[in-house]
Amino acid sequence: MSTVSKGIEVSRDGAVARVTFARPPSNYFDLDLIVALADTLEDIDLQPDLRAVVLRSEGKVFCAGAKFVGAEGAAAQPGAGDLADPRELYRNAIRLFRTRKPIVAAIQGAAIGGGLGLAMIADFRIAAPEARFAANFVTIGIHAGFGLTHTLPRAIGEQAAAMLLYTGRRIDGAEAYRMGLVDLLAQSSELQSAALALTSEIAKNAPLAVEATRKTLRNDLADRVAQQIEREAHEQMRLFGTADFKEGVKAVAERREGRWVRG
Repeated sequence: MSTVSKGIEVSRDGAVARVTFARPPSNYFDLDLIVALADTLEDIDLQPDLRAVVLRSEGKVFCAGAKFVGAEGAAAQPGAGDLADPRELYRNAIRLFRTRKPIVAAIQGAAIGGGLGLAMIADFRIAAPEARFAANFVTIGIHAGFGLTHTLPRAIGEQAAAMLLYTGRRIDGAEAYRMGLVDLLAQSSELQSAALALTSEIAKNAPLAVEATRKTLRNDLADRVAQQIEREAHEQMRLFGTADFKEGVKAVAERREGRWVRG
């Protein structure tokens, strides 16, 4: 049995819900998609027969980042869109962190910028070796977002997180696994079955105990992410008006290094 709504398909495999989003070809997200994902996960929370979630996307890319509307000059960068104020999107992103049931993300390809932030809502990440991960905000002259300044250090430690956030470097699935960003590696042909196997292993246990354990382990994660996101959004909005942001967008579109002016 499966249902499709607002670009999201939900199918069931026993006590596991498979949530699939599709925004081909690069699966950029916008406010509508984040709201729809939050609505979907909150609905799953209300269904006692569903005990855990696989989060996945269609195509070769897991999620290439955000596609916002509103900021001058960003349209040349796919996925950056025209961004003015990300706060409403981030307020809905917090809803993703507040859901109750364990989530396993199956990452078949690139998880870039906000796409990496989306992957970090999950309790576990399973990736193909050819998957790519980057918190590449500094390469286009803006501040990191989607709570990554909290979720990355929490997952891989402050030094490793700083390395990714300061350099904007891209790493593959194998390196992500070595640093703890990814919990399991699986060949692309086996990725979905591996994600289902782990999620089913979780779902076979006593659901109240699993949810209680998850709540204890995550503790005030959503509140801390919400606090951090406020600062991230403030810094992003400040930097959107700079010449460096416009140059960063242009440089990425032209596949070259930025020529920064600190203005």
